[in-house]
Amino acid sequence: MDFTFIASTMVTLLKAVPTTLILFSLSIVSGGLLALVIVWMRTSGNRVLSSFAKGYIFIFRGSPLLIQMFLVFYGLGQFGFIRYSFLWPFLREPMVCAVLSLALCTAGYTAEIFRGGIRAVSPKEIEAARSIGMSGFLLVRRILAPIAFRHALPAYSTEIVLMMKSTALASLVTVWEVTGVAQRLISQTYRTMEVFLCAAIIYLVLNFIILQGMALLEYSLSRHRRAAPHALKA
Repeated sequence: MDFTFIASTMVTLLKAVPTTLILFSLSIVSGGLLALVIVWMRTSGNRVLSSFAKGYIFIFRGSPLLIQMFLVFYGLGQFGFIRYSFLWPFLREPMVCAVLSLALCTAGYTAEIFRGGIRAVSPKEIEAARSIGMSGFLLVRRILAPIAFRHALPAYSTEIVLMMKSTALASLVTVWEVTGVAQRLISQTYRTMEVFLCAAIIYLVLNFIILQGMALLEYSLSRHRRAAPHALKA
């Protein structure tokens, strides 16, 4: 195995990591915000809003992300009202299309994860909060959101890792992130094994960092569930 080539390949691929991180961060943030809107619609009690949210979740969870990305990248320009609107200078950019498709997809999964977290909140805790005068936004901020997020965090951390790996699909719409640069190197050198090995190591390290960060977050949100030392001695 040519370690000199591997070292130079790793350096080249590392230069594409910022693009991958930007793509990942924008997708997670925008997808998370959209998921909150979908969860609100899903749990609003309004039949029209709830039906729309169910349809959205079904479509984006039931169809392949690759097809969704192709439809956004190649399909939006076929509509005249989009091609001649103020949005077209943005939507014709590969990075914007990749972020949009990733965000729309993860919003469907994340909305169901958050809804599961909300359903896991005990009604007794909500009743207790209401009995001391909490209602509306204060109830959501103090009781519902923290508890629901804590319940949803394990599943949400899995979704975040999947989104990091899904950024590799952006190379198919000419976004030169880690996988895109790796494919370009392979077309130039015909050394598939070494190049993809370097790319896999980079993704493993990125996902390890993400999982460690999510584990620390879960640990900090569960302090009240850990017994105090004196309680264990007793």
